[in-house]
Amino acid sequence: MKIGVMSDTHGSLVYFEKALNILNDCDFILHGGDILYHGPRNPLPEGYNPKELATRLNEVGNILITKGNCDSDVDQMVIDHPIQTPFVVSQFGKLRILLTHGYTESKEEIIKKAKAMEASVLIFGHTHVKELYLDENLVVLNPGSTSLPKDGIHSVATIEVMGEDHHELDLDINLIDLNTKEIIEL
Repeated sequence: MKIGVMSDTHGSLVYFEKALNILNDCDFILHGGDILYHGPRNPLPEGYNPKELATRLNEVGNILITKGNCDSDVDQMVIDHPIQTPFVVSQFGKLRILLTHGYTESKEEIIKKAKAMEASVLIFGHTHVKELYLDENLVVLNPGSTSLPKDGIHSVATIEVMGEDHHELDLDINLIDLNTKEIIEL
């Protein structure tokens, strides 16, 4: 099983398409929020087209979405998929993922919740900065931003379940540069 992860598209149809191009072989795609709008910031993301992004997003059948701080109730009127808030809990075999945008609580509080629910992976967005590390038995992943990275590289992530036994999951997790399609080493 392969799961694609993106966050913070902020209305960029160009970078959403680049993300889908990389994640096209994924069984599921998880979106960490801030889907259509970017708030009062400048500059606008390249290819800013929230209306067309909503249309394109509705064509993707295998996506789960959490609500970000730039997402509003009115966005649900144009997006067919449920925009869940503040958390999306997903179970893929033994793999349990907690997905949140990460703006309602501190990262430490969210990590504590993920551990309490025995999640294997915590995914969040909001900061526009990539993170990938292990906190005890919990993988903490921020895929960065597809459209407005604060660390300079437009990115997504993939989680591949290589195998699972009774006690452990074998996961291969990669951050991927949307422009070069190369794996990013942190």
